[in-house]
Amino acid sequence: MLRNVLTLRQVTVDDVKIPRADIFAAPANVSLADLLEMFRAAGHSRLPVFHETLDDPRGMIHIRDFLEHIAARVDGAASDGGSGAVRIIDMSAPLSSVKLLRPVLFVPGSMPVIDLIVKMQASRTHMALVIDEYGGTDGLVSMEDLVEVIVGDIEDEHDEADGPAIREEREGVFVADGRAALEEVSEATGIAFDSEEAEEVDTLAGLIVTLAGRVPVRGEIVPGPEGYEVEIMDADPRRVKRVRLRKRAPVEERPRRRARGASDEQGAPADAAADDAEQKTGEAAPESR
Repeated sequence: MLRNVLTLRQVTVDDVKIPRADIFAAPANVSLADLLEMFRAAGHSRLPVFHETLDDPRGMIHIRDFLEHIAARVDGAASDGGSGAVRIIDMSAPLSSVKLLRPVLFVPGSMPVIDLIVKMQASRTHMALVIDEYGGTDGLVSMEDLVEVIVGDIEDEHDEADGPAIREEREGVFVADGRAALEEVSEATGIAFDSEEAEEVDTLAGLIVTLAGRVPVRGEIVPGPEGYEVEIMDADPRRVKRVRLRKRAPVEERPRRRARGASDEQGAPADAAADDAEQKTGEAAPESR
Protein backbone atom coordinates (compact mmCIF):
# COMPACT_ATOMS: atom_id res chain seq x y z
CA MET A 1 0.00 0.00 0.00
CA LEU A 2 2.85 2.37 0.83
CA ARG A 3 4.40 1.67 -2.57
CA ASN A 4 1.07 2.51 -4.22
CA VAL A 5 0.93 5.82 -2.37
CA LEU A 6 4.49 6.72 -3.37
CA THR A 7 3.83 5.98 -7.06
CA LEU A 8 0.39 7.59 -7.11
CA ARG A 9 1.67 10.69 -8.89
CA GLN A 10 2.70 8.52 -11.84
CA VAL A 11 -0.75 6.95 -12.28
CA THR A 12 -3.13 8.74 -14.64
CA VAL A 13 -6.88 8.57 -15.13
CA ASP A 14 -6.33 6.55 -18.31
CA ASP A 15 -4.72 3.82 -16.20
CA VAL A 16 -7.79 3.30 -14.00
CA LYS A 17 -10.77 4.33 -16.13
CA ILE A 18 -13.62 2.01 -17.08
CA PRO A 19 -13.53 1.81 -20.90
CA ARG A 20 -16.40 3.34 -22.82
CA ALA A 21 -17.60 -0.09 -23.96
CA ASP A 22 -18.09 -1.15 -20.31
CA ILE A 23 -19.97 1.95 -19.15
CA PHE A 24 -23.45 1.15 -17.81
CA ALA A 25 -25.51 4.29 -18.49
CA ALA A 26 -29.16 5.31 -18.68
CA PRO A 27 -30.80 7.30 -21.48
CA ALA A 28 -32.53 10.49 -20.39
CA ASN A 29 -35.90 9.27 -21.67
CA VAL A 30 -35.82 5.96 -19.78
CA SER A 31 -38.95 5.26 -17.73
CA LEU A 32 -38.69 5.20 -13.95
CA ALA A 33 -39.65 1.52 -13.96
CA ASP A 34 -36.87 0.67 -16.42
CA LEU A 35 -34.43 2.81 -14.46
CA LEU A 36 -35.17 0.83 -11.32
CA GLU A 37 -34.44 -2.37 -13.23
CA MET A 38 -31.20 -0.87 -14.59
CA PHE A 39 -30.01 -0.09 -11.06
CA ARG A 40 -30.79 -3.66 -10.05
CA ALA A 41 -28.93 -5.13 -13.02
CA ALA A 42 -25.92 -2.80 -12.80
CA GLY A 43 -25.37 -3.09 -9.06
CA HIS A 44 -24.09 0.51 -8.95
CA SER A 45 -25.30 3.39 -6.79
CA ARG A 46 -24.73 5.94 -9.57
CA LEU A 47 -25.46 5.80 -13.29
CA PRO A 48 -24.44 8.38 -15.90
CA VAL A 49 -27.34 9.73 -17.94
CA PHE A 50 -27.04 10.62 -21.62
CA HIS A 51 -29.11 11.99 -24.48
CA GLU A 52 -28.98 9.76 -27.59
CA THR A 53 -25.27 8.85 -27.18
CA LEU A 54 -22.62 8.79 -24.46
CA ASP A 55 -20.99 11.74 -26.19
CA ASP A 56 -23.93 13.88 -25.00
CA PRO A 57 -24.00 13.28 -21.22
CA ARG A 58 -26.56 15.08 -19.10
CA GLY A 59 -25.36 14.19 -15.61
CA MET A 60 -25.80 11.24 -13.29
CA ILE A 61 -28.59 9.72 -11.23
CA HIS A 62 -27.93 8.50 -7.68
CA ILE A 63 -30.07 5.61 -6.46
CA ARG A 64 -30.59 7.37 -3.13
CA ASP A 65 -32.15 10.39 -4.88
CA PHE A 66 -34.29 8.05 -6.95
CA LEU A 67 -35.60 6.07 -3.97
CA GLU A 68 -36.25 9.24 -1.97
CA HIS A 69 -38.31 10.55 -4.90
CA ILE A 70 -40.46 7.42 -4.77
CA ALA A 71 -40.62 7.31 -0.95
CA ALA A 72 -41.72 10.96 -0.72
CA ARG A 73 -44.72 10.25 -2.91
CA VAL A 74 -45.58 7.10 -0.99
CA ASP A 75 -45.47 9.07 2.27
CA GLY A 76 -47.68 11.75 0.74
CA ALA A 77 -50.19 9.16 -0.38
CA ALA A 78 -50.13 7.47 3.03
CA SER A 79 -50.91 10.75 4.78
CA ASP A 80 -54.06 10.95 2.65
CA GLY A 81 -55.15 7.49 3.70
CA GLY A 82 -53.17 5.60 1.06
CA SER A 83 -55.97 5.77 -1.48
CA GLY A 84 -53.91 7.04 -4.39
CA ALA A 85 -50.40 5.70 -3.83
CA VAL A 86 -50.29 3.73 -7.07
CA ARG A 87 -51.68 6.60 -9.11
CA ILE A 88 -49.28 9.17 -7.61
CA ILE A 89 -46.13 7.14 -8.47
CA ASP A 90 -46.25 7.01 -12.24
CA MET A 91 -43.43 4.59 -13.00
CA SER A 92 -44.00 4.99 -16.73
CA ALA A 93 -42.89 8.64 -16.57
CA PRO A 94 -39.51 9.39 -18.19
CA LEU A 95 -36.50 10.24 -16.08
CA SER A 96 -36.28 13.60 -17.84
CA SER A 97 -39.62 14.59 -16.31
CA VAL A 98 -38.24 14.58 -12.75
CA LYS A 99 -35.43 16.76 -11.44
CA LEU A 100 -33.06 14.14 -10.06
CA LEU A 101 -29.90 14.57 -12.11
CA ARG A 102 -26.64 15.60 -10.51
CA PRO A 103 -23.60 17.01 -12.35
CA VAL A 104 -20.58 14.90 -13.23
CA LEU A 105 -16.97 15.92 -13.65
CA PHE A 106 -15.26 15.94 -17.05
CA VAL A 107 -11.55 15.16 -16.98
CA PRO A 108 -8.84 14.27 -19.53
CA GLY A 109 -7.24 10.85 -19.43
CA SER A 110 -3.83 12.40 -18.81
CA MET A 111 -4.85 13.89 -15.43
CA PRO A 112 -2.94 12.35 -12.50
CA VAL A 113 -5.14 10.25 -10.24
CA ILE A 114 -4.10 12.23 -7.16
CA ASP A 115 -5.37 15.45 -8.77
CA LEU A 116 -8.74 13.85 -9.54
CA ILE A 117 -9.09 12.64 -5.95
CA VAL A 118 -8.59 16.20 -4.72
CA LYS A 119 -11.06 17.52 -7.30
CA MET A 120 -13.71 14.97 -6.31
CA GLN A 121 -13.28 15.80 -2.64
CA ALA A 122 -13.61 19.53 -3.30
CA SER A 123 -16.69 19.18 -5.52
CA ARG A 124 -18.26 16.31 -3.54
CA THR A 125 -18.84 14.58 -6.85
CA HIS A 126 -17.76 10.95 -6.96
CA MET A 127 -18.14 10.30 -10.68
CA ALA A 128 -16.12 11.66 -13.59
CA LEU A 129 -16.39 11.07 -17.32
CA VAL A 130 -13.10 10.81 -19.16
CA ILE A 131 -13.12 12.86 -22.36
CA ASP A 132 -10.95 12.47 -25.44
CA GLU A 133 -9.32 15.20 -27.50
CA TYR A 134 -12.54 15.75 -29.46
CA GLY A 135 -14.75 16.11 -26.40
CA GLY A 136 -16.28 12.65 -26.72
CA THR A 137 -16.70 10.23 -23.83
CA ASP A 138 -13.75 7.86 -23.55
CA GLY A 139 -14.39 6.25 -20.18
CA LEU A 140 -15.65 6.64 -16.62
CA VAL A 141 -13.98 6.89 -13.21
CA SER A 142 -15.56 6.69 -9.77
CA MET A 143 -14.08 7.47 -6.38
CA GLU A 144 -13.97 3.74 -5.67
CA ASP A 145 -11.75 3.21 -8.72
CA LEU A 146 -9.33 5.81 -7.41
CA VAL A 147 -9.23 4.44 -3.88
CA GLU A 148 -8.57 0.93 -5.24
CA VAL A 149 -5.36 2.25 -6.80
CA ILE A 150 -4.06 2.68 -3.24
CA VAL A 151 -5.67 -0.11 -1.20
CA GLY A 152 -6.40 -2.71 -3.88
CA ASP A 153 -9.76 -4.13 -4.94
CA ILE A 154 -12.68 -3.23 -2.69
CA GLU A 155 -15.45 -5.82 -2.66
CA ASP A 156 -18.72 -5.45 -0.81
CA GLU A 157 -21.47 -7.95 0.04
CA HIS A 158 -22.95 -7.81 -3.46
CA ASP A 159 -19.74 -8.20 -5.47
CA GLU A 160 -19.30 -11.56 -7.13
CA ALA A 161 -15.85 -13.06 -7.18
CA ASP A 162 -14.33 -12.83 -10.64
CA GLY A 163 -12.44 -15.79 -12.02
CA PRO A 164 -8.79 -15.42 -13.02
CA ALA A 165 -8.17 -13.31 -16.11
CA ILE A 166 -6.13 -16.17 -17.57
CA ARG A 167 -5.87 -19.85 -16.64
CA GLU A 168 -4.12 -22.89 -18.05
CA GLU A 169 -6.74 -25.21 -19.53
CA ARG A 170 -4.18 -27.94 -20.20
CA GLU A 171 -0.46 -28.05 -20.88
CA GLY A 172 0.43 -25.27 -23.30
CA VAL A 173 -3.20 -24.14 -23.74
CA PHE A 174 -4.56 -21.06 -21.98
CA VAL A 175 -8.03 -19.52 -21.74
CA ALA A 176 -8.00 -15.76 -21.18
CA ASP A 177 -10.38 -12.86 -20.76
CA GLY A 178 -10.08 -10.33 -23.55
CA ARG A 179 -9.57 -7.60 -20.95
CA ALA A 180 -6.53 -9.35 -19.47
CA ALA A 181 -3.49 -7.08 -19.39
CA LEU A 182 -0.66 -8.09 -21.71
CA GLU A 183 1.72 -8.07 -18.75
CA GLU A 184 -0.48 -10.58 -16.93
CA VAL A 185 -0.76 -12.78 -20.02
CA SER A 186 3.01 -12.68 -20.46
CA GLU A 187 3.59 -13.80 -16.87
CA ALA A 188 1.19 -16.74 -17.25
CA THR A 189 2.26 -17.94 -20.69
CA GLY A 190 5.83 -16.76 -21.09
CA ILE A 191 4.97 -14.93 -24.31
CA ALA A 192 7.06 -11.80 -24.82
CA PHE A 193 4.93 -9.10 -26.40
CA ASP A 194 7.72 -7.14 -28.05
CA SER A 195 6.08 -6.32 -31.38
CA GLU A 196 5.19 -2.80 -32.47
CA GLU A 197 1.49 -3.74 -32.30
CA ALA A 198 1.80 -4.66 -28.62
CA GLU A 199 3.31 -1.28 -27.79
CA GLU A 200 0.11 0.46 -28.89
CA VAL A 201 -2.34 -1.52 -26.70
CA ASP A 202 -2.70 -2.65 -23.09
CA THR A 203 -5.03 -5.66 -23.26
CA LEU A 204 -5.07 -9.01 -25.02
CA ALA A 205 -8.25 -8.08 -26.90
CA GLY A 206 -6.63 -4.88 -28.10
CA LEU A 207 -3.65 -6.82 -29.46
CA ILE A 208 -5.90 -9.34 -31.23
CA VAL A 209 -7.93 -6.61 -32.92
CA THR A 210 -4.71 -4.87 -33.96
CA LEU A 211 -3.22 -8.06 -35.41
CA ALA A 212 -6.43 -8.97 -37.25
CA GLY A 213 -7.15 -5.42 -38.40
CA ARG A 214 -10.77 -5.81 -37.24
CA VAL A 215 -12.87 -7.44 -34.53
CA PRO A 216 -12.70 -11.17 -35.30
CA VAL A 217 -15.79 -13.34 -34.95
CA ARG A 218 -16.38 -16.31 -32.68
CA GLY A 219 -14.55 -19.44 -33.83
CA GLU A 220 -11.98 -17.53 -35.87
CA ILE A 221 -8.27 -18.31 -35.54
CA VAL A 222 -5.86 -15.36 -35.44
CA PRO A 223 -2.06 -15.90 -35.70
CA GLY A 224 -0.40 -14.58 -32.56
CA PRO A 225 3.16 -13.86 -31.44
CA GLU A 226 5.89 -16.43 -30.77
CA GLY A 227 4.24 -19.31 -32.59
CA TYR A 228 0.94 -19.02 -30.74
CA GLU A 229 -2.50 -18.89 -32.33
CA VAL A 230 -5.58 -17.31 -30.80
CA GLU A 231 -9.00 -18.94 -31.04
CA ILE A 232 -11.88 -16.54 -30.47
CA MET A 233 -14.23 -18.19 -27.97
CA ASP A 234 -16.60 -15.27 -27.43
CA ALA A 235 -16.95 -11.90 -29.14
CA ASP A 236 -19.53 -9.35 -30.20
CA PRO A 237 -19.37 -6.77 -33.00
CA ARG A 238 -17.52 -4.34 -30.71
CA ARG A 239 -14.91 -6.39 -28.85
CA VAL A 240 -13.27 -9.72 -28.14
CA LYS A 241 -14.47 -11.18 -24.84
CA ARG A 242 -12.77 -14.54 -24.37
CA VAL A 243 -10.02 -16.40 -26.22
CA ARG A 244 -7.96 -19.59 -26.18
CA LEU A 245 -4.18 -19.38 -26.68
CA ARG A 246 -2.20 -22.39 -27.92
CA LYS A 247 0.94 -23.20 -29.86
CA ARG A 248 0.49 -23.53 -33.60
CA ALA A 249 0.85 -27.14 -34.75
CA PRO A 250 4.04 -27.76 -36.78
CA VAL A 251 3.63 -28.27 -40.50
CA GLU A 252 3.47 -32.01 -41.18
CA GLU A 253 5.69 -33.27 -43.96
CA ARG A 254 4.47 -36.87 -43.93
CA PRO A 255 1.46 -36.34 -46.22
CA ARG A 256 3.73 -34.65 -48.73
CA ARG A 257 6.19 -37.54 -48.68
CA ARG A 258 3.38 -39.99 -49.19
CA ALA A 259 2.15 -37.93 -52.08
CA ARG A 260 5.60 -37.97 -53.66
CA GLY A 261 5.90 -41.71 -53.09
CA ALA A 262 2.52 -42.30 -54.64
CA SER A 263 3.46 -40.29 -57.69
CA ASP A 264 6.75 -42.25 -57.98
CA GLU A 265 4.89 -45.54 -57.78
CA GLN A 266 2.40 -44.36 -60.35
CA GLY A 267 5.22 -43.14 -62.60
CA ALA A 268 7.21 -46.40 -62.37
CA PRO A 269 4.98 -48.47 -64.70
CA ALA A 270 4.99 -45.69 -67.24
CA ASP A 271 8.79 -45.51 -67.18
CA ALA A 272 9.06 -49.29 -67.53
CA ALA A 273 6.70 -49.24 -70.48
CA ALA A 274 8.79 -46.54 -72.12
CA ASP A 275 11.97 -48.61 -71.64
CA ASP A 276 10.31 -51.69 -73.15
CA ALA A 277 9.19 -49.65 -76.11
CA GLU A 278 12.74 -48.36 -76.65
CA GLN A 279 14.16 -51.85 -76.41
CA LYS A 280 11.66 -53.20 -78.92
CA THR A 281 12.40 -50.34 -81.29
CA GLY A 282 16.11 -51.02 -81.00
CA GLU A 283 15.61 -54.73 -81.71
CA ALA A 284 13.41 -54.02 -84.70
CA ALA A 285 15.90 -51.62 -86.33
CA PRO A 286 18.42 -54.24 -87.64
CA GLU A 287 15.61 -56.28 -89.26
CA SER A 288 14.50 -53.25 -91.22
CA ARG A 289 18.04 -52.80 -92.46
